[in-house]
Amino acid sequence: MIIFKTIRYKNFLSSGNSFTEIELNRNKSTLVVGQNGAGKSTMLDALSFALFGRPHRNINKSKLVNSINQKQCVVEVKFTIGQSNFHIIRGIKPTIFEIWKDGMMINQSSHANEYQKILESNILKLNHKSFHQVVVLGSSSFIPFMQLNAGNRRDVIEDLLDINIFSKMNVILREKNGILKEKMKRVGHDIELIKSKIDQQTKYIRDITALTEENRKEYEHRISGTQNSIDELQAENSKLSLGLDDAIKETEKRMDTLQDRRQGLLLRSQDAQTRISDVDTRISFFEENETCPVCDQALADGHKRSILSQCEEEKDRNKTTLKSIGKEGTGVEAEIAETSGILLSLRDKVSKLSENNREISSLQRNIADYRKYLDKDVSADLNTAKKELTDLNQNKEDMFEEKLMVSEQFNYNGVIAEMLKDTGIKTKIIKQYLPAINKLVNQYLQVLDFYVQFDLDENFQETIRSRHRDDFIYESFSEGEKQRIDLSLLFTWRQIAKMKNSVATNLLMLDETFDSSLDHDGIENLLKILNMLDDDTNTFIISHKGDILDGKFESKIEFVKDRNFSKMKN
Repeated sequence: MIIFKTIRYKNFLSSGNSFTEIELNRNKSTLVVGQNGAGKSTMLDALSFALFGRPHRNINKSKLVNSINQKQCVVEVKFTIGQSNFHIIRGIKPTIFEIWKDGMMINQSSHANEYQKILESNILKLNHKSFHQVVVLGSSSFIPFMQLNAGNRRDVIEDLLDINIFSKMNVILREKNGILKEKMKRVGHDIELIKSKIDQQTKYIRDITALTEENRKEYEHRISGTQNSIDELQAENSKLSLGLDDAIKETEKRMDTLQDRRQGLLLRSQDAQTRISDVDTRISFFEENETCPVCDQALADGHKRSILSQCEEEKDRNKTTLKSIGKEGTGVEAEIAETSGILLSLRDKVSKLSENNREISSLQRNIADYRKYLDKDVSADLNTAKKELTDLNQNKEDMFEEKLMVSEQFNYNGVIAEMLKDTGIKTKIIKQYLPAINKLVNQYLQVLDFYVQFDLDENFQETIRSRHRDDFIYESFSEGEKQRIDLSLLFTWRQIAKMKNSVATNLLMLDETFDSSLDHDGIENLLKILNMLDDDTNTFIISHKGDILDGKFESKIEFVKDRNFSKMKN
């Protein structure tokens, strides 16, 4: 079980250069209040960013840095799993991503994406999707379970039931089957090759057995015909190779030039976009402020309008530059495509030259063999050839046996693959838990005074029946009724996670849940559920309804705006 202890952040969104620190496991229930824009939901974004590198809400990563200080954005979260203590530090400007376990930082030699996988797969055993189904229920940038597609619903439940190991096994099995396919292909190719050698050897034995003075002319004729074939291939090679190297070098040089042009256009485009962003920042500042940022003197209206006009002109110039770059880039991409086609054609010629050279070498070996047959004692060659034929046949039998073994392993893996598919063992496990899941959902629905029969099937499709046995779907209900279903699923997932000890955690965050579609009875019933939660659950309720909810929770945090910065009220 993950026990979140503290989170602290600075220069994150509207927070200033001093750390805002929140104890996450101090009280069973905490009410978080404040005016719009005061920073109530910032703690959700900070926690999500620290754990997964992206915020709870749909906010661009570059916008997470406080727009006034513009640097040293840092978020830290501490938690325990079993006897181990973890400390995650993530920052922007400069970029920071550190995972500490029991006072020692986990090796950062791997790529950032792999480092994130270590955190999610090996430590948290929780991904961003499951985090939003088990830990957070919010009105902003939250997609309830019932609004996810079937694939994403499956991912959530597999995480909860800790059966995604079967998906990982299936990936490994597919990789092994890919290796087996390649091996079967290689062995099949080797078998065909050795069959060809056997045919050639058999023919050779027949030829040297019948070789006499009378058929020497036949071999000489074969030599002559083979030499003619060689001459034809060499003539073709002469035509193919004429100016080929120079053409390839010239075309590759042209491609390098075009790639450099493309890169230059990209850099110019990025520079123009950066300039537009800087201008937008200046415009925002002068629109929102009345004093000069340098001398702290009041700005005259005429001067301010002049600056804003200059900024708009600069912005228009850069937009024009972007259009021009885009038009030029289209032409460059067309040239790259054309040049790539030419280069491919030239390389085909190189391949054809190589193919011809291999054929010439093969034909030359044939001529050498023919002459050897004419020059050597036939009886000695015959004995050697028969022994070689015996060896070839034995090799063929060995290869057939190897192919059979590989085929049997592949077929065996196919049976296992069927078991590991979504319709296999995972579905059987899910079916075993579905009655418990549906029972819990309906229990929570009843507590919330919503008396329907809710059922999920193994394909994660819902069936909802009223008291009169009429069938409904999730989208059939009002927003308030949908929210009751969402809440029931949230508490069910937490219960299942705790039973499985898969993605269980002490933390539960409700973002503006009390402010949305719940009526008075719905609010009271939700409070009843929250009071029923185990003592090891730490619930944070973010709400505008401080006047209604005040006094109903163990503690209270109030966020206020002070000189454009969010902070906790003392």
